[in-house]
Amino acid sequence: MVALRSALVTATIYHAVPEQTNADYLTTASLKKINKDNPQGHRWIAVSRDLEKLGFVFGTYVCVEGAGEMDGIWRVEDRMNKRWTNRIDFLVNEEMTGGKWENVKIYIESTQ
Repeated sequence: MVALRSALVTATIYHAVPEQTNADYLTTASLKKINKDNPQGHRWIAVSRDLEKLGFVFGTYVCVEGAGEMDGIWRVEDRMNKRWTNRIDFLVNEEMTGGKWENVKIYIESTQ
């Protein structure tokens, strides 16, 4: 496999709650509906807007390395507040608290 785009980012977690999103907290920016009983089961991430310019756009599958148990394949389905740059957020269940990783590698792969 060949990495098409990659970046080193800070990764954090977020919950599907109004305090961390908006009034429509069970709908992502890509208009996907979040399973309120198991948000983490979707394996969705939000990305900072600067990463969208690099190809990390809605529907893109992203491989994450360097975030421990969060490593693996995630799909971009949400967008972070414009105040953030060079950052991703993992959508997780509310039971998971505290999560921040520096220098996490994210990349989009091609099988061609």
